[in-house]
Amino acid sequence: MLFADRTDAGKQLAEQLEQLRLDAPVVLGLPRGGIPVAYEAARALAAPLDVITVRKLGVPVRPELGFGAIGEDGVLILNDEVVRAARLGPRDCAAVEQAERTALRASLRRYRGERPPAGLAGRTAVIVDDGVATGSTASAACRVARARGAARVVLAVPVASPRALEWLRGEADDVVCLYAPAGFGSVGQWYADFAQTTDDEVAGLLARGASAGSSTGRAAEEHRPVESDVVVGAGRTRLPGNLNLPEGARGVVVFAHGSGSSRHSPRNRAVATALNRAGLGTLLFDLLTPEEARDRANVFDIPLLARRLTLATGWLRDELTGPVCYFGASTGAAAALTSAAEPDADIAAVVSRGGRPDLAADRLTAVRAPTLLVVGGADAQVLRLNEQAADLMRCEHQVAVVPGATHLFEEPGALEAAADLSQDWFTRHLSPAARSVR
Repeated sequence: MLFADRTDAGKQLAEQLEQLRLDAPVVLGLPRGGIPVAYEAARALAAPLDVITVRKLGVPVRPELGFGAIGEDGVLILNDEVVRAARLGPRDCAAVEQAERTALRASLRRYRGERPPAGLAGRTAVIVDDGVATGSTASAACRVARARGAARVVLAVPVASPRALEWLRGEADDVVCLYAPAGFGSVGQWYADFAQTTDDEVAGLLARGASAGSSTGRAAEEHRPVESDVVVGAGRTRLPGNLNLPEGARGVVVFAHGSGSSRHSPRNRAVATALNRAGLGTLLFDLLTPEEARDRANVFDIPLLARRLTLATGWLRDELTGPVCYFGASTGAAAALTSAAEPDADIAAVVSRGGRPDLAADRLTAVRAPTLLVVGGADAQVLRLNEQAADLMRCEHQVAVVPGATHLFEEPGALEAAADLSQDWFTRHLSPAARSVR
C-alpha cells in the first residue's frame, strides 16, 4: 500500500504542490473521494476549496464501465473506443447523459448548498482526485475549469494509471502525480483504507475550506492576544469575564455559553483561541451570577440570557470600538439569536455551535446578522431542529454539518472543524474597512 488513507495521500500530495509556487490557486476536488485529498492540498496552499462536479457516463448494461463523462457548463467527454465496443447508439448515449446531468445538478446543490462556485477567472485551478484509472473524469474536470475561465489548470493526484496519465498531460498545463505504477489495477488497491466518502463528509470539508486563503491555512497571519480579566456590566448586575484582544483586532466575538457551562467552558475557550490566532478579539463571560445559576430555571430562561447578552454588548461598545459578533453554544445560541434580533442590535455575524435556535423561534425572522448554524452530523435531533429553524430565517444563513460529530463535538477533529467554520464565517462577514479595536 502507498497510502494509509485519503488524508495521508492529500498531505503527501500537498508537499509536492507547495513546491510549484502557484499563482492565485483555487483547489477543486472531485467528489466524493477526491475531496478529503483536496482539503489537505487547500490547507497547504492556503487556497479556497471548491468542488468540481463531473459525472461518469456508464454503459447501461455495465454501469461501472465508463464511456465518457460530463461536467458543468455543458462539457461532454466521450471515449469513442468504449462507445464502439459497447455498441452504443446516439440515443443510448443521450439517455445516459440526460440522467447524469440531473444527478449532477442535485449533487451540486447538496455539496455547495447556497454558496456560489469559487471564481476561477484568471486564477490557477488545481484539480484533485484520489486517483485516476481511465482519465475520463479528470479530463472533463480540466475542461470544466477552462470553461470557467481558469488561466492555468493543474491536475494533481496521488496515484494514476500510466496510460491515463499520458493522455491527461495533454489536458492539463501541469500534472502532479506521486506514483504511476506499471501494474496499476485500480485506485483502491493503493490505499490501506479506501472507505467510501459520504455526502456529509464532502459538504463538511467544502464548508470548512470554502474561504481558506483569505484568513486560514498555514499562511494565516499570527496574532498575539492581550488577555485580561474583566467585570462585565449588565445593567445592575456585574459578571466576571475574560477579554482577549489581539493587536489590531478587526472585531470582538462575544460568547454565549450553553446550559450548565460558564466562561471556563473548555470547548468555547478552544474556539476562542482559534479566533484569537486569526486576529479576532473574544469575550467570554458568565451570563448568570453564581446564585442565579443554582436555579436551573434561569439556565433555560432564554429571554433572561438574551437580555444579559444585550446589556453586556452595550458595556463592550462603551469600552471598545469595532464590530461585534456572537458565538452561541447550545441554549446560548438561542440567547445570541434573540439578542441579535433586537432592532438596534447591529451584530456583524452570528455562529451557533450545536445550538438550539428553535428556542428562539419567535425571533428568528427578525435576525438580520448573517448566521451560521454548525451542527454535528451524528446529532440527528438537533440537526433537524436547526434545519427547521433555518427555514424561518430571512437573513443570510447557512447550516454547516461536521461529519460524525455528536452534540458536544467530542470526536477527534470535530471541535477543530467547528472552530475553522466559525473563523471563516466571522472573517468573511467583518468589513475589511472596519476600524481596529482600541
